[in-house]
Amino acid sequence: MDSFFSLIGSYVDWDFKSLLLFTVVFIIVADYVKNRRPVGFPPGPWALPIVGNIFSIDHTKTHEDLLQLAEKYGDVYSLRTGQERVVVLNGLEVLKEALVTQGDSLADRPDYPLQTERSHGLGVIFSSGHNWRQQRRFALSTLRYFGIGKKSLEPVILDEFTHCAEEFRSFKGKPVNPHLIMNNVVSNIICFLVFGHRFEYGDEKFLKLMQMFDEIVQIQASMCAQLYNSFPALVRHFPGPHKRLKLIWKDVKDFIRAEINEHKKTMDPSDRRDYIDCYLNEIQTSKGQDDNTFDEENLIICVLDLFVAGSETTSTTLRWAFLYMAKYPEIQEKVQAEIDRVIGQSRQPSMEDRANLPYTDAVVHEIQRMGNIVPLSVPHITNRDVQLGGYTVPKGVIIIPNLTSVLFDKNEWETPNTFNPGHFLNEEGKFVKPAAFIPFSAGKRLCLGENLARMELFLFFTSFMQNFTLSMPAGVKPSMDFRFGVTLAPKDYEICAIPRQEK
Repeated sequence: MDSFFSLIGSYVDWDFKSLLLFTVVFIIVADYVKNRRPVGFPPGPWALPIVGNIFSIDHTKTHEDLLQLAEKYGDVYSLRTGQERVVVLNGLEVLKEALVTQGDSLADRPDYPLQTERSHGLGVIFSSGHNWRQQRRFALSTLRYFGIGKKSLEPVILDEFTHCAEEFRSFKGKPVNPHLIMNNVVSNIICFLVFGHRFEYGDEKFLKLMQMFDEIVQIQASMCAQLYNSFPALVRHFPGPHKRLKLIWKDVKDFIRAEINEHKKTMDPSDRRDYIDCYLNEIQTSKGQDDNTFDEENLIICVLDLFVAGSETTSTTLRWAFLYMAKYPEIQEKVQAEIDRVIGQSRQPSMEDRANLPYTDAVVHEIQRMGNIVPLSVPHITNRDVQLGGYTVPKGVIIIPNLTSVLFDKNEWETPNTFNPGHFLNEEGKFVKPAAFIPFSAGKRLCLGENLARMELFLFFTSFMQNFTLSMPAGVKPSMDFRFGVTLAPKDYEICAIPRQEK
């Protein structure tokens, strides 16, 4: 009898192992059949079953890994993130072909679960189709109305620099971490345009908001975010940064909603003070119209998007600027000499000065190139079958424009990995902008905040160089190490801003 049960036990054990083996083999074969590369599809590295290439990419330097893969597989290659196929584009010609020549076919955004839960297809950054076109058109026209790209916004930016300069002078040349200060400085310009007012640098509520935005750009580019977007039904039940992200979005939306409610109390339809006033007015005038996308939920997401597009990238660029000026004091001196010669110390800079400050302008652009603030742009998705680089990319494939591959292309730049303002100067010392300078991406999805960013960067940087000399604390060398996220930011550091001659 014992031998009988022993035989049955061994059979059941063997049968379970067989079932397990069969299940594993079935999953692998099914995954291969479902995800095998279509005919004419771009090549790429081998992917693990189920998870794809998620674990084969270093998420602390994704842009560098993608650049190395381009050397092996070419300017157009593919990856898998979970069950999604992704095509990575490298090089100026390929990006122009995709984003400009075939821009209509790549104008939409992928439906990432983390973004969908944040914006529900609303706003101007992650929306697509009619909603995107209507909201972007309204945002651009409204922001132009309030001065973006016009001389009327200059006093607002320069006034904010005055507050900023007072803050830096209060440290009397001692080391200071410029991170939150610069976030506050740049965000105040967006606050003026959107809310109609600025926030003091010591405002605890606003500082908390800036810290939350900083967390957002880190979490959204993490491996945890990749796993959530690939397997949302599974990952959402586990603890992780995605839960923190949802809490942050709730707090940010509550902050914006409170501002909107204050506007409702004091709004005068005949006196539009800012973007929120204009939007609330548009909600009223658009009621009942076909294909209307204007409502309060869309307003909240649009305001949130404007903050992301108009503050994080510019403040990060300025923090890189401080580091590069401290690292290359001889370049800083040349900038200051040019500013002293053209503007002097008796007045503030103006956008009209840019034409007479070619070296300063070149330095600003080289900071943007080397800073590489948005290294992988924002993902696109094909809305029809397209031909890219000789390959067939079907409808519904995610597209990653690798801006790093263009900004550091050895065929486009004389010394791509060296800080060299000469990249933007001709033989006569006049400013020139090469076609490969595309830090704001290109085509129909060109960064919404480009014009504002260009104005802020020039005026803030020139004002800083006019008023301060930047250096590292005694005995500290500038570290150019980055912190990878949605934006490529310098690791936190301290800087000494030493006032130049008093006016």
